[in-house]
Amino acid sequence: MKKGKKNKNKSYSLSGEISCTVCGEFFPEVYPAFRLKKWSRGMEDPLKTEMRLFCSCMRWAFNRLQEDKSREELKKECQQVFGLNSRCCDDAILKGRAIIESQKELLKLEIEETKTKLSRAKKKLRQAEKTLDKAVEKNDPEKIKNIKHTVHGRKARVKKLSDKLSELFSHQDNDTVPTVVFGGHSLWKKVCKGRIPIEEWRKARQDRLYSRGDKTKGGNPNIKISEYDGEFFLSVTISHLSEQKGTDIKGRPVMTRAPRVEGRLWLPDKYRSKVYELLLSRAPYTVELIKGKDDRYRAHISFVLTPPDLTTNPDYGYLGMDTNPDGIALANVGCTGQPEPWLKDFEVPYPKALHKFDGEFLLTIHPNGFLYIKIPELAYSRGYRRTYLIGVLAKVIVDIAKALGKPIALEKLDFGKDHLDTNKKFNRMAANFPFRKIVEAVIRRAFKEGVGVKQVWPAHTSTIGYWKYKKKYGIIIHHAAALVIARRAIGFKERFTNELKQKIQVLKEKLNQKANSLPGEGRGMTRKVKQLFKKLDGKILKFNGLTRFKQESFYSVWHDLKQLALSSR
Repeated sequence: MKKGKKNKNKSYSLSGEISCTVCGEFFPEVYPAFRLKKWSRGMEDPLKTEMRLFCSCMRWAFNRLQEDKSREELKKECQQVFGLNSRCCDDAILKGRAIIESQKELLKLEIEETKTKLSRAKKKLRQAEKTLDKAVEKNDPEKIKNIKHTVHGRKARVKKLSDKLSELFSHQDNDTVPTVVFGGHSLWKKVCKGRIPIEEWRKARQDRLYSRGDKTKGGNPNIKISEYDGEFFLSVTISHLSEQKGTDIKGRPVMTRAPRVEGRLWLPDKYRSKVYELLLSRAPYTVELIKGKDDRYRAHISFVLTPPDLTTNPDYGYLGMDTNPDGIALANVGCTGQPEPWLKDFEVPYPKALHKFDGEFLLTIHPNGFLYIKIPELAYSRGYRRTYLIGVLAKVIVDIAKALGKPIALEKLDFGKDHLDTNKKFNRMAANFPFRKIVEAVIRRAFKEGVGVKQVWPAHTSTIGYWKYKKKYGIIIHHAAALVIARRAIGFKERFTNELKQKIQVLKEKLNQKANSLPGEGRGMTRKVKQLFKKLDGKILKFNGLTRFKQESFYSVWHDLKQLALSSR
């Protein structure tokens, strides 16, 4: 049975536009022949100087924006203080503003999470104090010593969270943001502990250059991509080397043409055609140049994709998808809401790139329309490897949907941080469960391939699948949940059938027999199970007449059936 934070209002945008980012590598070859002593430092090349000035301008703008200075005022001051052109200064100001807005959004989330943590920490403290009082009454010195240590630790935890919450509230009341450490907070902590030299942190603070695209100028005026004879090239404007040569009628400075740093741009083969089409269409694109620790320049090129025509039709049904920590369960469901067998010539596209070990990509196909794709590494692999595996999984799922001509149905399930401080085992599983990444990867891939996607309210999908469809079709709980998700996307209500009533009655009689043969709490018909049956008797009579929203609400009959399944297994 799934746990998680379920939010009906949250969904991913499936219409309009979606951005695509291509990561390439820039090899600068041609540099300007001169330097300006006013801006350069020692033997620093012009590109490094431009990146350092841009990052300094962004930090400066971030601080001034918090003083409620206007964008126009800042643009004029930036040009004088840092020597960058107007557009480059404007990009730095926008980056600073984006950081402030993101910090304000994170502040709201942090306040809610800290409130939840504090309430749970206080509850644990009260429990520890009660245990201490009982130990004092029994005069148990060893237990008193241990519990006092626990109480002391929990009081410190409550104080720490209370101080943090009051600090967050003060930021919210004063419309400010918590301290932002440019260059990375973790890196700065290492500097403070003497683990790394401060130069490494300073280097991380001046390692990027950002430039927005402009539709009116046919691409990007400051960082241009060009193509010649099948090769791509990048030219970066070095705006601080531009000098004033006069003023115009309105008294604005007239600058000389800024020189450029030019060089080859390497792009992955699968994206070269897209970038070529982008240049031909003269559409705007954004470029962020990032210098790594190895002194290599990565170019992140972002542009908007226009959605292709849909190749799937919901009139044929849906491909239900149930997400799990180690893989995906799929159900091929027709327009009638029943599973459809796979076609005779149907084959799951096996990813050729996976060849690390046997069992890396496991397929279990049921001829009645169900399959399970298992990638064991998803549960424990690290960053880049996991991202790669999720991309492979998304490609396989979308290819299956495209072959069937059916859109994908999946859940709107969000594993938030509201589970902290409660269950260590679930915390570990939820932290390692890349649900959001899987959903986003499937949606983005489906968008690019013209496959429709519909997200549905996830309440009780596993419970309904367990009680109604698991034994009926001889499938596992994940397949049954995928079937319920697809039926919900089509628009079916899950009615309480006579077959299900008989199943509950049989279970009731079975538990009564166990209670008679093996009396005792915890066996057979316990008091908790009796209460559940009593609740069910009242809810079952009204269930089929309720609206769909009430049938899927948290405390509906399915909630009690879930508790019954967990109590009687």
